[in-house]
Amino acid sequence: DALPISFLTSQEQLRDYKMKILFLPIFAIFLLSAFDPADSSAYYDKILSHSRIRARKEGPNVCALQQVMGTKKKYFSTCRNWYQGTICGKKATVLYECCPGYQRLNSLPGCPAVAPIDHVYGTLGIVGATVTQDYSDKSQLRPEIEGQGSFTFFAPSNEAWDLLDPEVRAGLLSNVNIELLNALHYHMVGKRMLTKDLKNGLTLTSMYNDLSLLINHYPNGIVTVNCARIIHGNQIATNGVVHVIDRVVTAVGTTIQDYIESEDELSSLRAAAITSDVLDTLGKPGHYTLFAPTNDAFEKLPRGVLERIVGDKTAAEALIKFHVLNTVQCSEAIMGGSVYETLEGSNVEVGCEGDSLTVNGVKMVKQKDIVTSNGVIHLIDQVMIPNAAKQVIELGGSQQSTFTDLVAQLGLAASLRPEGQYTLLAPQNGAFSEATRTMDQRALKMILQNHILKTKFVLNELYNGQRLETLGGKSLRVFVYRTSVCVENSCMLRGSKEGRNGAIHVFRQIIKPAENSFYEILSKDKRFSTFLNLVEAADLKEILSEAGDWTFFVPTNDAFKGLSDAEMAALKQNKVALQNILLYHLTKGVFIAGGFEPGVTNILKSIQGGKIMVKSINDSITVNDVSSKEPDLMASNGVIHVVDKLLFPADLAVGDESILAILNKLIKYFQIKFNRGSTFKEIPRTTYYTKIITTVKELEPIISKEKPVTQIKKVIGGGHTIRKVVQEPSITKIVKVVDGAPDVQLIKEGRTQMTKVIQGEPIVKTFTKVISGDQIDLTGGEITEKRIVQDPQPRNVQQGRRTQGSGLRTKIRRTRHPSIQFQRKPSVAAAKPEGAEH
Repeated sequence: DALPISFLTSQEQLRDYKMKILFLPIFAIFLLSAFDPADSSAYYDKILSHSRIRARKEGPNVCALQQVMGTKKKYFSTCRNWYQGTICGKKATVLYECCPGYQRLNSLPGCPAVAPIDHVYGTLGIVGATVTQDYSDKSQLRPEIEGQGSFTFFAPSNEAWDLLDPEVRAGLLSNVNIELLNALHYHMVGKRMLTKDLKNGLTLTSMYNDLSLLINHYPNGIVTVNCARIIHGNQIATNGVVHVIDRVVTAVGTTIQDYIESEDELSSLRAAAITSDVLDTLGKPGHYTLFAPTNDAFEKLPRGVLERIVGDKTAAEALIKFHVLNTVQCSEAIMGGSVYETLEGSNVEVGCEGDSLTVNGVKMVKQKDIVTSNGVIHLIDQVMIPNAAKQVIELGGSQQSTFTDLVAQLGLAASLRPEGQYTLLAPQNGAFSEATRTMDQRALKMILQNHILKTKFVLNELYNGQRLETLGGKSLRVFVYRTSVCVENSCMLRGSKEGRNGAIHVFRQIIKPAENSFYEILSKDKRFSTFLNLVEAADLKEILSEAGDWTFFVPTNDAFKGLSDAEMAALKQNKVALQNILLYHLTKGVFIAGGFEPGVTNILKSIQGGKIMVKSINDSITVNDVSSKEPDLMASNGVIHVVDKLLFPADLAVGDESILAILNKLIKYFQIKFNRGSTFKEIPRTTYYTKIITTVKELEPIISKEKPVTQIKKVIGGGHTIRKVVQEPSITKIVKVVDGAPDVQLIKEGRTQMTKVIQGEPIVKTFTKVISGDQIDLTGGEITEKRIVQDPQPRNVQQGRRTQGSGLRTKIRRTRHPSIQFQRKPSVAAAKPEGAEH
């Protein structure tokens, strides 16, 4: 209903006209939303709306675009590109133009006029695709696109025709009625398709021999047709719609497999693809992107690498799949770096730098956008080898090059067989000091061997307390904390990788296997002589040697400076107080410095019961605000953190004035509480000492010829009957009766032995024992033996544990005596006297 401006004769008419013009875009948006409730997938329209918002100060229907400096490329930009002010790493300037479908009008602000609507042929002139319009004339296409019908014309811009290969363009123009007409028909679809209808992955049937046009609609608003970008979309015509594209598209009929098989410069890629069986996949329908290395790219690989990969089906499959994306990524759709998952499962970053595509930040694409029926191919001049196709020694990056170089130089790389499975614990370069790198090669080789495990362990297979066997024969302990995983004294950094024959993990420091116990470490270092002396006085020395997992905050002699001999003696005299003080320095579990979470207070519970506050700041730790000058002295039974002050629980009150005076002399960094009458609680030995002592005592053999032998027969299970039988004098014997033929076994006389009883089905046994004095009850309750001492009248009794419902099982040692011979005893049934009860 809008009237031409020449018919407006009054200000009122002009005002009404302006109101109608302003209403039209609002009404158009309403229509789009009404007819397309699933508009959320129309990325092009979303980005266009954002461009309107950015340009709202410029007037109605104005869109803000970004133009790459030095080029004619313009984009309706994403928020990221807009605020960065760059596209593909190049600076972009801001332009304000009329949004598609609108025009400027005289001196009015913005673009208040609607562009006139015409048939497709006339619309080509409106959008500036004058070369395509001219070619439509020459090829006799004009009558068709001026007439009745519904068409979508993907019209190449004037610049697109200039980019076309001159020979191809000349060939089209030399046969306009067939070749040029066919080319133009291939750019057309026999129905109207707005950008919101051009869904990602859609295949349209063109008007030339029903050949396909491949549509991709990306989240950044880019829409492509056979990888040609729509630069001006949705120009409505009376008989269709025109979308201007940035290049002339050519027909596709081959698959990615067809292209690989036909191109001589891809013969190396073809060989690897055939080995891996991936080539057939690339011949099937789909939406793929192949970064195809040329033969020149394969020739750049180190000698033997290609042969090894092609000879290994698993590695070849990983290699090829690492070059394939399961989406179509046309070069014109890439405005910045984005991460994509490959068919192999790993990620690659595809980006752009100016007009060049980059993969993982490297300019390697030499030819872009070779469109096929099932995707697109980009030729690259480098081979990307995934971790899954690499040998474990090849997984080391630039930050672990010192380690991998030394492993190779010392001949250890040769021991990593391709068919084996290994784990490399690779310290970062900074962990290797000059002294380490130049040390004796045999010693250095041993260090490196202890960083190579005989089995592959990926990160999620490691657990706290795990033991790992190294190539050097050492056993390494794994410690898992809230924010870190550590092996012995060193914690992992990010960068674990899994390869064809193993895995690699990156570590902060060189790993030092624990060789000595607490006691061996402290006794060899004079700095800890005072502390060690106090530990012995407190009867805690056994802790330092027994197996376990402890963290010990050990003060040096400096912590006891100024203490007189009398005060030292007083401290030793109060054994309970001394144990409380010393056991506050000990906590259950191995906590190395790298295992403490930085920036927070890590709370540990000491064996004494008090809390220990540990902080990790700038790769150093403080304990109750006391700095540890030397953390991580690894011991076979835990870790030592050296401190130069005595630690004491801040919440523990002291009631002994003499002990308080000593502590106040040693501890200056906080005020110790005094509460008259308070006493230190005795700490049960079981809280820190769990060792069971088993002693075997050798005694002289006892042979009695004058005293009668008492034989105790007992059947375990069912009723219990004990009978005494007097026989000729004999030595102590134990006769064991089991199912089958009877047997006799002997324990050497005078030998006392403790055994463990395992619950099981009751069995029948016969015991023959010399009894001196009172009779021994072998059926009593549970017997638990922890320490065996000499008895003035030793009894040859096999001690053990009997559990309810099961018989007594004994472990019998068979010995020989040169002057004594035994005969087999009859079974229990045969040995019973007549009339015996059961």
